[in-house]
Amino acid sequence: MKNKFLLEMKDRGYLNQCTNLDNLGKICDKQRVSGYIGFDCTARSLHVGSLLQIMILRLMQKHGHQPIVLLGGGTTLIGDPSGKDSTRKILDQIHIKKNIQSIKKVFNKILDTSNKDTAPIFVNNADWLTKLNYIQFLRDIGSHFTINKMLTFDSVKLRLEREQSLSYMEFNYMILQAYDFYQLFKNNNCVLQIGGSDQWGNIVNGVDLIRRILQKDAYGLTSPLITLSSGAKMGKTERGAIWLNEDQLSPYDYWQFWRNTDDRDVKRFLHYFTEIDIKEINKICKEEKNINNLKILLANETTKILHGKTAAQKAEKTAKDTFEKGELGSGLPEIKVKLNEIKIGINFLDFIADNKILSSKSEARRAVINRGFKINDEIIENEKKIIKIEDFNKNVLKLSYGKKKHFLIKII
Repeated sequence: MKNKFLLEMKDRGYLNQCTNLDNLGKICDKQRVSGYIGFDCTARSLHVGSLLQIMILRLMQKHGHQPIVLLGGGTTLIGDPSGKDSTRKILDQIHIKKNIQSIKKVFNKILDTSNKDTAPIFVNNADWLTKLNYIQFLRDIGSHFTINKMLTFDSVKLRLEREQSLSYMEFNYMILQAYDFYQLFKNNNCVLQIGGSDQWGNIVNGVDLIRRILQKDAYGLTSPLITLSSGAKMGKTERGAIWLNEDQLSPYDYWQFWRNTDDRDVKRFLHYFTEIDIKEINKICKEEKNINNLKILLANETTKILHGKTAAQKAEKTAKDTFEKGELGSGLPEIKVKLNEIKIGINFLDFIADNKILSSKSEARRAVINRGFKINDEIIENEKKIIKIEDFNKNVLKLSYGKKKHFLIKII
């Protein structure tokens, strides 16, 4: 394999499987290739578990290829059963459209939209899936799929082996995804579909469908599913998902997520989630003996890609001020409270639960008992604590949970 795009994919650890790597490499050498990745629109933001896929689209642009971002307005109405133990919550089209508009903000930040040859193309599969004639679809598309083969794919097989319910609606998902690839191949000259390794069966179906109907070659490629060395899911913390949209997670919290990376994952994540040259990463990791400096490098580079260089520098300074100098870092996440509420007094446990610092009052109570909370660096020992105006200094107080979570509470 000599193609620079595929070589860098391999070297960064992005490449897991490919339907025909040699032929794909030859095509990428000869011409600009369009390739797509599909994203479900079940929430207002993607989370960091989707970041590897977006980095692959960014890498495509770096090597002169054009990414297609498929926002699944149609398939989200169904729900992808891959890797799921139960049926997803069904959303209506109004919510899905709002989610799509919100999700697009992240792609416009991470991907380059200035070069017309490589600028991302956004498509919504609701444009064709919601207009299908069921009988015609069964005749033209369904006839190319066998139940025997569909039952062998992991998205179906694993659910059935665990004796967990799989609706006929979800069972159809792989056919719809294959049809997406067929539509993009026919209308956008898209020859490549990329996805996580759990999508392999769905991707192969699309390649086969294009070959059967159009007698032409298309290609499928998967990246590995990321698992942390700790065994936890990528992007999941005690406070929930690590969202990519700034209105759902501050740049500082995003920076802190990467700063807190497990020592065993740092080098791998420098390959996955930064654009530092691979040889430079290997050199830095060999020469730098302080793992915390590598974590700061990782946090700065990942935050720069999503939120910009200024936000990354501000987050690093805020962390330094907060942890090393004990100051109120100006970039800490803020929670605003009204003056009249503070005059009355706010129950501390209610405040923690209402602002989702912890998931419930009972969890907050246990944290207080275990001396886990501080206000202005003083440990909260009374679970019946009431936050009062006397706790504020110039209308601001610092709330700390453990050693790494800090918030500024401001009176408005």
